[in-house]
Amino acid sequence: MKLFKIFKNGIIDENPTFRLVLGTCPTLAITTSAINGIGMGLATTAVLIGSNVVISLLRKFIPGKVRMPAFVTVIAGFVTIVQMLLKAYVPSLDKALGIYIPLIVVNCIIMARAESFASKYPVLDSAVDGLGMGVGFTLAITALGAVREILGNGSIFGQYLFGESASPALAMILPPGGFLVYGLAIGLVNLLTKRQVLAAGCGAKDAGCEGCGGQCGLQTAEKEGQS
Repeated sequence: MKLFKIFKNGIIDENPTFRLVLGTCPTLAITTSAINGIGMGLATTAVLIGSNVVISLLRKFIPGKVRMPAFVTVIAGFVTIVQMLLKAYVPSLDKALGIYIPLIVVNCIIMARAESFASKYPVLDSAVDGLGMGVGFTLAITALGAVREILGNGSIFGQYLFGESASPALAMILPPGGFLVYGLAIGLVNLLTKRQVLAAGCGAKDAGCEGCGGQCGLQTAEKEGQS
């Protein structure tokens, strides 16, 4: 149950793309197609899992004053391995992702998980956290890439959907389209999350503010009424 919660946290509760808004540079740059999203997501997931495991194993031996350089060194090692594998077996994807593969070294998602989780928790928990965050990131950028590819190129995974007569909105695969789709996606996720929180809070009215944790706004309303 504990491991499932850790895994779910990266996909839903603290999705790095939609909830924490981390790794926006690769998110906006490579989501011009769904296949790019999958490739970047899987590469980042592999680095997340590997670096989390190693950092968790070494957490008691790394001095606090040099922990960030140590984390970067570990992460850079896994990024190098992933890049070499891509160049050897999927050169087309390596070319499409370009400089954003080496830049995984300084990806905020990986550094954040190393600092906030892997350096504090056991190996298995850290591996599951890396997997959950990686899957959440992969799903998010693949979804964004699919939307932009369909709207901007009229295709999905290279398969054209609307025929030759269709006129796709090319702006969707350009930087302005990336910002637009990403912003709308974050707004939609926040709207859905807010509705879930309000529903949970209203269901706990009978238990008082302690029961709902103040999420439904009753605590604030009561304080304003008393004042």
